[in-house]
Amino acid sequence: MDNISTIILASSLIIIMLGMGLSLVVDDFRRIFVYPKAILVGLANQIVLLPLLGFALASLFPLQPDISVGIMILAACPGGPTSNLISHLAKGDIALSVTLTAISSFITILTIPFIVNFALLHFLEEGQMIKLDVFNTIIQILVITVIPVSIGMMIRKYRESFALKMAKPVRIASGIVIALVIIGITIKEKDNFISYFQQAGMVALSLNVITMIIGYYSAKVFGIQNKSAISIAIESGIQNGTLAITIAVVLLQNTSLAIAPAVYSLLMFFTGGFAVYFGIKKSKIINAN
Repeated sequence: MDNISTIILASSLIIIMLGMGLSLVVDDFRRIFVYPKAILVGLANQIVLLPLLGFALASLFPLQPDISVGIMILAACPGGPTSNLISHLAKGDIALSVTLTAISSFITILTIPFIVNFALLHFLEEGQMIKLDVFNTIIQILVITVIPVSIGMMIRKYRESFALKMAKPVRIASGIVIALVIIGITIKEKDNFISYFQQAGMVALSLNVITMIIGYYSAKVFGIQNKSAISIAIESGIQNGTLAITIAVVLLQNTSLAIAPAVYSLLMFFTGGFAVYFGIKKSKIINAN
């Protein structure tokens, strides 16, 4: 992508994270002390299990190196605002969903550079080698994620009515921008996109579905109630594809690494729809009893 497209992509992520901040309050972070078991299970799935599963799938499937690295970038990312919306529609625990998204977004600032560097070293050949500067990457992710979230939270704290009014338009605007970015990546990689989709589609879908299933049943194993289990499943399986694309395009300056996150960003709406159906059905069964 050219410099203008890169700026647009980074700006769109900043807007998305600002919009996420508009929906957060300090109490969202205090919930870790109220629901410690649910929070810890959700974070373990996102921070530990997801990258391990991503690596296993990227190693087992016969993928091109760029696709494998793209899967690992995706697996390193936290949940995004989309997961909060899907949790809401699926009758999940919204407070838990928002809390997991917020906390994982802060933790992954530190974990993303190491996971992505490992993927680059493991999957790319020596002649293709790229390496992220860990410190600079942490600073860049901080600038495009945490700072906008913090600004959004400050606006919410001091101008709550304005924040609530702006949250929906910001989500819509950011959704339009990321859709345009995905279209742009598809056009730029049009000669390889069908091949990439054939490769990335199955592994991206597997990553999405398996993590949601594990997320739900790991919560049930620990005796976590159904609404919270649904949110943990969604937070485990619905990743911040926009951040993954931004890392690939802006930080690594390689659009082919963004193909897997772009494919994933399309597929997750279908699996998210199934999660909504499952959550509503479970809610009706519980209410009927």
